[in-house]
Amino acid sequence: MATYRFGLKSFLLRLILSAVLVLLTFNPTKFSYLHWVQRSFVDSRLGPAHALAGVVVLAGWVILLRAASRSLGMGGFLIGAAFFGTLVWFLISLGWLTIDARSTITWIALICLSALMAIGLSWSHVRRRLTGQFDVDDVDRA
Repeated sequence: MATYRFGLKSFLLRLILSAVLVLLTFNPTKFSYLHWVQRSFVDSRLGPAHALAGVVVLAGWVILLRAASRSLGMGGFLIGAAFFGTLVWFLISLGWLTIDARSTITWIALICLSALMAIGLSWSHVRRRLTGQFDVDDVDRA
C-alpha cells in the first residue's frame, strides 16, 4: 500500500482550491458567480447556464463545508473565525489596514474564509501527525 504524506504542498493545494471556490462565488472585482447572476437577473437574461453553474457552486460549497466541519467541528470553526478576526483587528490596530478600505477588508475576509476552509480540510491530517493517531478512514481494507 502506498503511503500518503501530508505536507506543505498538500495544504497549499487545499488552500488554492478553497480560494478558487470562495472567490468564484463572490469577490469585489465583480467577476464572480453572484455578480453574473445579479447582472443577468436585472437584464432578465437568467437561463439554464446560470442554474447549472449555481448547482456546481452549491455542490462545491456543500462538499467543502461538510468535509471541513467534520474535521474541525463547530468549536474549531469558532476558534478559527476568532483567530482570523483578531488577526485582522491586530493589523488594523498596527495601522497596516484601514477600516475605510472596504474592498481591502472584503479581500482579507475572503482570504481568511479560504484559509479557514483549507485548515478544515487539512486538520485531520495535521492532528494525526501531531498525536500519532489514526483516523477510521486510514484502516487498510486490503
